[in-house]
Amino acid sequence: MDQVMSLLQNPWVIMIINGLIAGWLAGLLLGGGGLIRNLVVGILGAFIGGALVQMSVLKLPVDFGSWGNQIIVSTIGALLLIIIARIIAR
Repeated sequence: MDQVMSLLQNPWVIMIINGLIAGWLAGLLLGGGGLIRNLVVGILGAFIGGALVQMSVLKLPVDFGSWGNQIIVSTIGALLLIIIARIIAR
């Protein structure tokens, strides 16, 4: 059990789990996806959403807790990434 807890405190593991969840949610909302695509979109979305939060462009109206905020911000970033990619692909 201690190994699992220490693994869940590793920032890379947190980013991968967060990316998978955010990419999966974005895929549900906008369609498409697969495990690898969801992971990549979710991780890139985390960077995009995090940058928007750092620039004070994105503010959450309610605090959903540490993991909840990360997943929501990452999902918003992933949604933006998918929408921009679809616009460019036209």
